[in-house]
Amino acid sequence: MTRVRDEFVAARGFPLDPFQSRALDVLDAGRSVLVAAPTGSGKTVIAEYALERSLAAGEKVFYTTPIKALSNQKYRDLVDALGVDRVGLLTGDNAIRGDAPVVVMTTEVLRNMIFARSPTLHGLGCVVLDEVHYLQDPERGAVWEEVIIHLPPAVRLVCLSATVANADELGDWLETVRGETDVVFESSRPVELEQYYAVGDRRSDAVRLVPMFRRNRPNPEGADFDSRRPHRRGGRFGLPRRAELVETLHREEMLPAIVFIFSRDGCEAAVDQVRSRVGRLTSTDERVKIRSIAEDHTTALGDDDLRVLGYGSWLDALEAGFAAHHAGIVPPMKEAVEAAFTAGLVKVVFATETLALGINMPARSVVIERLTKFTGERHESLTPGEYTQLTGRAGRRGIDDHGFAVVCWSPWTRFDEVTELAASPPAPLTSSFRPTYNTAANLVRRYDPEHAHRLLNLSFAQFHADRDVVSWERELARQRARLDGLSATRTDDARATKRAKLETTVARLERRIRRRRDSLARQLDRVLDVMTAWGYVEGWGLTDVGELLAHLSVEGDLLVAETIRTGLLDGLDAAELGAVVSCFTYRRRGREVPPTLPADGFAPRYESIHELWRDLTAIERDAELPETRAPEPGLAVAIRAWISGAPLAELVDEDLAPGDFVRHVKQCVDLLRQLGELPLHPLADVAREAARRSVRDLVEASTLVGR
Repeated sequence: MTRVRDEFVAARGFPLDPFQSRALDVLDAGRSVLVAAPTGSGKTVIAEYALERSLAAGEKVFYTTPIKALSNQKYRDLVDALGVDRVGLLTGDNAIRGDAPVVVMTTEVLRNMIFARSPTLHGLGCVVLDEVHYLQDPERGAVWEEVIIHLPPAVRLVCLSATVANADELGDWLETVRGETDVVFESSRPVELEQYYAVGDRRSDAVRLVPMFRRNRPNPEGADFDSRRPHRRGGRFGLPRRAELVETLHREEMLPAIVFIFSRDGCEAAVDQVRSRVGRLTSTDERVKIRSIAEDHTTALGDDDLRVLGYGSWLDALEAGFAAHHAGIVPPMKEAVEAAFTAGLVKVVFATETLALGINMPARSVVIERLTKFTGERHESLTPGEYTQLTGRAGRRGIDDHGFAVVCWSPWTRFDEVTELAASPPAPLTSSFRPTYNTAANLVRRYDPEHAHRLLNLSFAQFHADRDVVSWERELARQRARLDGLSATRTDDARATKRAKLETTVARLERRIRRRRDSLARQLDRVLDVMTAWGYVEGWGLTDVGELLAHLSVEGDLLVAETIRTGLLDGLDAAELGAVVSCFTYRRRGREVPPTLPADGFAPRYESIHELWRDLTAIERDAELPETRAPEPGLAVAIRAWISGAPLAELVDEDLAPGDFVRHVKQCVDLLRQLGELPLHPLADVAREAARRSVRDLVEASTLVGR
């Protein structure tokens, strides 16, 4: 493999950083690796080398990411690097060359492959787990742990993580469950970061940019502004106006910039404000290039959709150098913004935190308007990890000598709170793992009771709770293997003695584990109690409906399975089925609005589903389990109309942005496709038809990637 490495390094055109060289050494030694390093430091180089090594060895390799947008972006990058015939893509939206030697996918896809014993896993030598710190995500993080635990032992892992405080602990866990694993930790940023406090000044159009730190200590000048009265009370200093801030950044040569606002309406308003006040920041040549990028990305959209999406005003702002980036924007337009910004053509992007989820979009400056964000239910302060993730985009490697992080003055946050956050070390990574009903069904399906409980004890969650149990499980497996290797027919004394010692050792380890077994195993037992009470498990085996549950990877899995079992999805046409299914996938944002329900029999079915949910949550409360989220019918009318052929203009409004509508439809399609794959189920044909009719026009254009 020396030749592979030499050619790989030579093709890059510049030398590796020390941490990159250390990681490549680990891969050359045939071991797994965890790389924890700042955003933009070059972790992807390590993944790319892992791909080259696997291809040279004739192995298959998977590259996983947490979200579809990242998978699509990585797929395009790898097609450019390796060639179209060598790279495939598997997401809920796309299945392109799934048998290629390199396949990009979301982590959920790999998890479902493992539980389904997919033949695609044959010949797999290496898996890249990008953004592995995502395992602490409360909703989806458990998927990463399930993949790590259940992958075949011979598969090597390349785990890429943001900087976390307990990288060594995560590495210890990986080595415990996967075998030889080295940790490569890098804390230095590739581009030095300068941090500023931005304060508006009523006596000037300029914004004051005050260094946060002097000689690594908080700058006393910044604290002075805490005692000054804000604008709204008539004082001189306060919140910077957005247009003035952009003009200041432009004057100080700190553009291009990403300005995080954490409000969709705020992002859109900021674009309008700076467009009308600042004018243009682009040259004629840049505007021509921007228009070309925009037209290329939106070519699949029809004229009616473009009118609904406000294409004209969006393009005008884009050509002037300004854009918004948030989940309410449809993917083709959002990807055009990313492409134009990455090319250095768009100068300022106003974004919510969704942009921070790994999209390759570095800037010279990152501005954070305030250090609190609304989660849909309450306002929360940014964590040190979130702050580091956002500011990690400041400074373009190979272009900028310095990156700039700017935090705006706010009446709700004192300067010392800003500097404390900016100086805080990264937080430790924690586990969000818990056994779901689908997880439990697949454990019952694949393993005996002892093995299933042992796998839970191998989770990172259990590792946190009791590191000893994880080690003992590994040791117990080794001792059992030695015991099984002894011939039961041999009777020589040295051997009915060695066997006795091994049996004693195994029994002692089993007693230790039983005594120390923590909440996860008990939680699995409680989950199984609920499943047994509802007829999904008998003894240690799945019933027919339990087999159905094992195929449903969705939030509210048991509720969906029970809805199917009780016939509440029977007798529906494609549009009606989509409307009902949307109740399981839709989650409203912000304030609760009483939903309008479809006519023609929807309401009784929904009420029956809601009654099932009440029964389920009652038993979950008794079992001390997390309660299943309630079904929400808020999108049912729109989904039914969309599948029936209604145009986009009739379905979106101020409460339902086009980007949200597309995302909700795609989430509904994901579940419809799962129902369409249920073996020998009468529901499958209608579900497949509903999914097919859902993917049209704007939704179809939002799923396309370059092939």
